[in-house]
Amino acid sequence: MEFIPQTLPGLILIKPRVFTDPRGFFIETYQHERYAAAGIEVRFVQDNHSSSKRDTLRGLHYQSQPGQAKLVRAATGRIFDVCVDIRRESPTFGKWHGVYLDAEQHHQLYIPIGFAHGFCVVSEVAEVLYKVSNPYDGKTECTIAWNDPELGVEWPVADPILSARDEQGESFASFARRMRG
Repeated sequence: MEFIPQTLPGLILIKPRVFTDPRGFFIETYQHERYAAAGIEVRFVQDNHSSSKRDTLRGLHYQSQPGQAKLVRAATGRIFDVCVDIRRESPTFGKWHGVYLDAEQHHQLYIPIGFAHGFCVVSEVAEVLYKVSNPYDGKTECTIAWNDPELGVEWPVADPILSARDEQGESFASFARRMRG
């Protein structure tokens, strides 16, 4: 496996070895000791699986307390995965990073606590699998507006399909005032 730090500190793109033969392929999607040796020393406690059609956008989500680290991959299809740094003391606070994940390359993205996360589907359908470090808690689930002009995320979809919750995301300016206030 290859572990590649991304432009925002803490984000790591993981390129697993893919073993192919006439039957198909085999990949190791997680091995604790190998990930810990690369600096990902997280105890994952829940696996999530979503299926979405083209132009679906989910995000930008985060858990307020205690937060969630995530290990994300596309099992089928292709997504544009986005992370926004929401760590109050970070020099990259309010900056975003996007990466394509797909079922052909099998890359994963490690997202530590302190990032809002979202993705949009750019294939007909995509199934996204991700591990999280803390169980989902609806009382601490928060959403920042996916299209906030201050963030300026360059989504590859013009008219996304959104949930009611994602249509009502908080502005980044409001979020930043709460964090700095």
